[in-house]
Amino acid sequence: MAEAEAAQLKEEGNRHFQLQDYKAATKSYSQALKLTKDKALMATLYRNRAACGLKMVWGRESYSQAASDASRAIDINSSDIKALYRRCQALEHLGKLDQAFKDVQRCATLEPRNQNFQEMLRRLNTSIQEKLRVQFSTDSRVQTMFEILLDENSEADKREKAANNLIVLGREEAGAERIFQSNGVALLLQLMDTKRLELVLAAVRTLSGMCSGHRARATAILHAVRIDQICSLMSVENEEMSLAVCNLLQAIIDSLSGEDKREHRGKEEALVLDTKKDLKQITSHLLDMLVSKKVSGQGRDQALNLLNKNVPRKDLAIHDNSRTIYVVDNGLRKILKVVGQVPDLPNCLPLTDNTRMLASILINKLYDDLRCDPEREHFRKICEEYITGKFDPQDMDKNVIAIQTVSGILQGPFDLGNQLLGLKGVMEMMVALCGSEREADQLVAVEALIHASTKLSRATFIITNGVSLLKEIYKTTKNEKIKIRTLVGLCKLGSAGGTDYGLRQFAEGSTEKLAKQCRKWLCNASIDTRTRRWAVEGLAYLTLDADVKDDFVQDIPALQAMFELAKASTSDKTILYSVATTLVNCTNSYDVKEVIPELVQLAKFSKQHVPEEHPKDKKDFIDMRVKRLLKAGVISALACMVKADNAILTDQTKELLARVFLALCDNPKDRGTIVAQGGGKALIPLALEGTDVGKVKAAHALAKIAAVSNPDIAFRGERVYEVVRPLVSLLDTQRDGLQNYEALLGLTNLSGRSDKLRQKIFKEKALPDIENYMFENHDQLRQAATECMCNMVVNKEVQERFLADGNDRLKLVVLLCGEDDDKVQNAAAGALAMLTAAHKKLCLKMTQVTSQWLEILQRLCLHDRLSVQHRGLVIAYNLLAADAELAKKLVESELLEILTVVGKQEPDEKRAAVVQTARECLIKCMDYGFIKPVS
Repeated sequence: MAEAEAAQLKEEGNRHFQLQDYKAATKSYSQALKLTKDKALMATLYRNRAACGLKMVWGRESYSQAASDASRAIDINSSDIKALYRRCQALEHLGKLDQAFKDVQRCATLEPRNQNFQEMLRRLNTSIQEKLRVQFSTDSRVQTMFEILLDENSEADKREKAANNLIVLGREEAGAERIFQSNGVALLLQLMDTKRLELVLAAVRTLSGMCSGHRARATAILHAVRIDQICSLMSVENEEMSLAVCNLLQAIIDSLSGEDKREHRGKEEALVLDTKKDLKQITSHLLDMLVSKKVSGQGRDQALNLLNKNVPRKDLAIHDNSRTIYVVDNGLRKILKVVGQVPDLPNCLPLTDNTRMLASILINKLYDDLRCDPEREHFRKICEEYITGKFDPQDMDKNVIAIQTVSGILQGPFDLGNQLLGLKGVMEMMVALCGSEREADQLVAVEALIHASTKLSRATFIITNGVSLLKEIYKTTKNEKIKIRTLVGLCKLGSAGGTDYGLRQFAEGSTEKLAKQCRKWLCNASIDTRTRRWAVEGLAYLTLDADVKDDFVQDIPALQAMFELAKASTSDKTILYSVATTLVNCTNSYDVKEVIPELVQLAKFSKQHVPEEHPKDKKDFIDMRVKRLLKAGVISALACMVKADNAILTDQTKELLARVFLALCDNPKDRGTIVAQGGGKALIPLALEGTDVGKVKAAHALAKIAAVSNPDIAFRGERVYEVVRPLVSLLDTQRDGLQNYEALLGLTNLSGRSDKLRQKIFKEKALPDIENYMFENHDQLRQAATECMCNMVVNKEVQERFLADGNDRLKLVVLLCGEDDDKVQNAAAGALAMLTAAHKKLCLKMTQVTSQWLEILQRLCLHDRLSVQHRGLVIAYNLLAADAELAKKLVESELLEILTVVGKQEPDEKRAAVVQTARECLIKCMDYGFIKPVS
């Protein structure tokens, strides 16, 4: 029974193979192998499965599987010439040319007259000779490079060239392997021992290339160089060196953890069985770097960057978060120590401007990576114990560090920070430090109050207890850093009610005064960037007030100063986020909850607070602000911001920028200006990466531009093909009607440009969505979808969909030609005219899909709108030209009379095409002999 079933499965697999369904064929052969014990049949099945592996080209794995299957067939029958040839082909693709050559040599011995075998022999021989030539030349090149680099008397130019060549060679697989096999690691260590910056950098960068994508080599290099030496090199003050070593360590981590996405097979896999111990050792050393005084600020930043990138899970669907648990247990206190550093206090660790922010981000990522409440509770307890352990009535420095730590956590996981604010004495200590005579205490306290006042309930506490202190500090301090932070604190407290006009925290006019001071600082180019950053942050809060945003957009120097600051600060995420937030506020592109009148009445009746809209937040004022922003050059600033590195331009900032772009694109008259200043190009990356909301907003803005602009100008060159996917993503029932409609308009415009674009739209699987919208009850959506389909039917693959049996696509188009809506009729008739012109089969199919086809055709040929009538007549001509029997049927109907009446009309300028087409139809009838000309 089993053998019979196996034979049957083999035949089934053969049929799948002939139909080029290699996946199904492989499945059938695999099932047969489980059932049979017949050696001859097994050999055939393995050989056939190897053929499938060669056809299913999806990487090294398919070739490896093909070689393995062919080997099993050869094990059963060593003279199986087909299996030998298939293994030879697989080995050639895997780069194992010497083994492939042996197999084809055996094939040529068994069948000397086979031309395929002889041709393969010649080709492989040539490839092997070339590989040997490159290999030997690589060996000598490597040796020469090291000799130049290690010779102290060699010329500087030669040494620099040798260093660059070595780096390039290390990035190539063959070159990296030759360096490794030629005792290159020991020689690179010698270069590192010279302590000369350019030589050490060359060695580190070469090692980075050698580690990339090769687990065994990465492990050997890690053990040879040693993790403590790597961390020591990363700890230096030199930013270039620190970054290069960070890249080396990242390449090692990627290779050890499999993040390089490359296959590890055969001997290499056997060499390295478990990398967890090495990865844990690397993590442990990075955590030790955080609290070491010997580590520079740059080195500490790189250690934090590596932890941020490699410890938390990249996908929360992965169950294992053991790396995060290890870091929480063994390193959270060390991270908290970095967060709590106060630069003005003695014994502060070396820091950069970004160190504490990076530590806050790491705390946030670790907290988000926890899977359950007990894990989060454990995390909270460690933080709580650390902070309460710092409180000391006798030591003010410790109290300052405790508040600085809370401030840092508030910039990370806000929920956790909010819980810590509830600890006994924390808020009181913040307010008390504001009254301290030491400037360092005031600076920490003010920053902590700024971060603590995000929640309205906290802000209310601070307004009650701390505003008078903040005002006093603002008036009396001569330290600009404290003054501007105090101002931002007041700004944040003043905006605690958000856009709710009824929840103004300060007296009328106070927020405008604060904003005026922020604008003044922003325009003062003599103030350092870090201090001006706080001015932008203040405006980000204050522009929630409509009076403030209206004044701000009228202050062109202040606007342009902010734009210039954004352009010059693409490495500062805080500035980018603050500028983006300010622009969102100015354009009112934040989400606004819909106000339901019944609920408002209910709230008033129950004496609950009802949010009030500011008079200047109405559409006329928003439109005026958008005009002023465009005039001030906002698009060029946004385009610069979008180019910032992903680590700086966070997903949240991208979403804010997408919101701003969408608001700016709202008026069709402004879209030309946006395109001219590079807005179309800048929107594409925002539509492809970021939060789901951000991608939808950016895609909608792209749709608005694509709907009315010439794609060749708006999206030059190959960039136009990147626009298709975002637009297709809007064809979703979860998107609103306007997004669907404008996406369809954009796709209609694109599909009218070239067949390559139509092909791209088809490959993005947009056709079923376009068809769905052709069924819509909404007139405009149905019209837009039909117009898009009208352009798409020019594509051959789309036409094949209409030709296929078992679908109602053609019926839908024919029925839409009978709609009352002129625009829908026009688009549907255009589609039908092109389809019937392209394929005679569709002419015959049209008469079968619905009994109403002739009535619809006659209505088209008599239509009042000339464009619809012309398309109807073209369809009639296509049907007449397709088949004599069909032509006879048409002539016997009332259509002949219609054609005669139209054909006899005088062809004026407007009607010329209509009359000419009708006459061509009549001539075709004459050619068939159905009618005769009247003398």
